[in-house]
Amino acid sequence: MEISGIFTAIVIGLIIGALGRLVLPGKQKIGFWLTLLIGIVAALIGTFIAAAIGVDDTDGIDWIELILQIALAAGGVALVEGLGSRRRS
Repeated sequence: MEISGIFTAIVIGLIIGALGRLVLPGKQKIGFWLTLLIGIVAALIGTFIAAAIGVDDTDGIDWIELILQIALAAGGVALVEGLGSRRRS
């Protein structure tokens, strides 16, 4: 992987992670780095799922792939937030 690919993955991960946080109600108490990590993982898994069902390469914007990635990021943020709040109790 080239430097530009790593930079792109970080930027996309940050955007997907932030969008995942936005779709959840309330305030999440997870940090920037954890949001970034969740976003990168969600983007990768979402792309893999989209490729598996054949909707990863369409003309224009890949809306289904994007929705999958954001949903996975929201689920990841909710999971991590739930695990973190259980530890704080």
